[in-house]
Amino acid sequence: MRVLFLDQFSELGGAQRVLLDTVCAARERGWSVRVALPGNGPLVDQLRSSGFPIVPIACGPYRSGSKSLGDLLRFSSDLRQQRRVIGALASETDLIYVNGPRLLPAAALVSRGRIPILFHAHSHVHGLARRMACGSIRRSRATVIACSQSVLDVFREGSRAGAVMPNGIAEIPFRERHGISRIGIIGRIHPDKGQLEFVRAASLLHSEFPGLQFIICGAPQFSDSAYLRSVKELAQGLPVEFLGWRDDIGAVLSELDLLVVPSKQEGMGRVIVEAFSAGVPVLASAVGGIPEIIEDGVNGYLMRERSPDAMAQRITQIVGSDPAPLRRLAANARRDWERSYNLTLYQQRVTQVMACLSRQSAHETEELPLHK
Repeated sequence: MRVLFLDQFSELGGAQRVLLDTVCAARERGWSVRVALPGNGPLVDQLRSSGFPIVPIACGPYRSGSKSLGDLLRFSSDLRQQRRVIGALASETDLIYVNGPRLLPAAALVSRGRIPILFHAHSHVHGLARRMACGSIRRSRATVIACSQSVLDVFREGSRAGAVMPNGIAEIPFRERHGISRIGIIGRIHPDKGQLEFVRAASLLHSEFPGLQFIICGAPQFSDSAYLRSVKELAQGLPVEFLGWRDDIGAVLSELDLLVVPSKQEGMGRVIVEAFSAGVPVLASAVGGIPEIIEDGVNGYLMRERSPDAMAQRITQIVGSDPAPLRRLAANARRDWERSYNLTLYQQRVTQVMACLSRQSAHETEELPLHK
């Protein structure tokens, strides 16, 4: 089978790590793989170093959140170029895998239902972006897989077939914790991820627990560094360490006793299941797809508010609790990773769906292995 993979970024966010896992699984099955990406970021470097052919494609950059008139004009220009690039590759393509919504309209215009499209949704989109994505899904009769039910529901009106397919991650060695002294937040530095609230919570906790250390790991991908500067200014005088961008997330997690995920919105939270594997207890906002994977007090902790006061109060309860329940919670989380979120399971499921879509396109009658 010949698969064309499309991604709207060349940076290495969580969705792009899923793309890497997927292209590797496709190659393991002996399929022909090509990847179209914009720019020359670390994702491009990793793919090229692994021997995957890269095709350049125009896509942005666009600012996060609501789009300006300039963004819309740029998108219109990009769409024409994207259509030409995908169209030139279409005659040698049996399946188009679209990783994120920005390249979906161009893929749909080329496909017109003749080439099957598998759209992989990782996050919530709203307004015009959602309407365009759903219209493209309808037009191309695309199949949708999403990292959570919360994300799948965003695209439900456009989809003829869809399923929740949680991200899978490779094993990170499990280590049992016997107390909490190092608390961290890992991820893209952005207001939606809650680093500012995390530092304010650290300020509230510092007087009561002077021995606690706080770690911020990440970089301002897809956005400018003004927010990072604000976070660093607020952290002055506090025991907060900034690690910057790290590829070795397993090593970072090995040094943490509690992971905090105070996101404003989250499709699933890849770092949460990484912490599950590593044995790091997780405290996360009850938003998006997070409550689908965390059961409060069973395999992690949920906070209904992401304010600094609420976060500090919840951390105080966790730090002051007996270590035995924490160890049981971490063991439960590790079992959940083994059963539902390991990399092998994800790769088996996604390639099975891709193979079935290709066979359906060849007029073979076969039910897609989708579990709604």
